[in-house]
Amino acid sequence: MISEKLQDAINDQINKEIFSEYYYLSMAAYLSSQGLAGFENFFLIQVQEERFHAMKMYHFLNERGGRVILSQIDTPKTEFKSPLEVFELAYKHEQFVTKLINDLMDIAISENDHAAKSFLNWFVDEQVEEEASMEGFVNKLKLIGGKGNGLLMIDKELGARTFTPPAK
Repeated sequence: MISEKLQDAINDQINKEIFSEYYYLSMAAYLSSQGLAGFENFFLIQVQEERFHAMKMYHFLNERGGRVILSQIDTPKTEFKSPLEVFELAYKHEQFVTKLINDLMDIAISENDHAAKSFLNWFVDEQVEEEASMEGFVNKLKLIGGKGNGLLMIDKELGARTFTPPAK
């Protein structure tokens, strides 16, 4: 059985993951409107990843005898200045999510909940990858000045990305 404190914290994180899905969908829509199908694809894959994260937590909470309780999702930002701004905001968002995951891990550690610690380790590792990916594209976009042939090359690279659900 999971504690009420950890159940509440995981519920909050499920809602944050669903917001992340919504936020990235908004970014994908903006990038599509700019004619950048590869960039759009990248964020549509992020949408799928965030849904996967939310559902992974959903199932964990149910398996531990907890109850999933969803709350209202905030409206995401819909207007952006450039693909660079989109990736800068996505990078900041991933840093925010990393802090949230670390806070969840702190609760699991304080409660000596070994199952939760084991479960959350996957998310800790995942966040390292998420931050590195976003930061890498921020750096590439800065390097090319966010436009021109370099932008089209990155668009092509991002268009090749596919979603592969991680092994549970």
